[in-house]
Amino acid sequence: MKIQILQLIVFSFFLLGLNRAHSQNLINADTITFNTPFENIAIRKLQGDKHVTTFIICVKKEVKLHKHANHSETIYVLNGTGEMEIGEKVMVIKKGDVLFIPENTPHAVKVTSEFPLKVLSIQAPEFDGTDRILLE
Repeated sequence: MKIQILQLIVFSFFLLGLNRAHSQNLINADTITFNTPFENIAIRKLQGDKHVTTFIICVKKEVKLHKHANHSETIYVLNGTGEMEIGEKVMVIKKGDVLFIPENTPHAVKVTSEFPLKVLSIQAPEFDGTDRILLE
């Protein structure tokens, strides 16, 4: 009986550990908010390693034209609308849209919704900010 109780306790701690590990890797993007006021852009790093970095980015007005010398970016629009410029193309973006921006490609966005544009940005390899080149 004591062994069964001890096994149950060990198993419970194992499950608790799995639950904690799972919760560290699982993020609901809809629940992410920015508690401090921001003028135009708010960025929250979610996860990352040397291969990739994931961010939630909120934009009230615009992101000026820029490019990244050493990484590509995939954007998934979570909320809002905008006019996205990627290279020579300008397109209207909305919730649910997925965009791929190859490295060294100029890109910018202007928000057209009455509320901030909220996107999930996946950048590979790891984004440390050093390869962002402003073009305006």
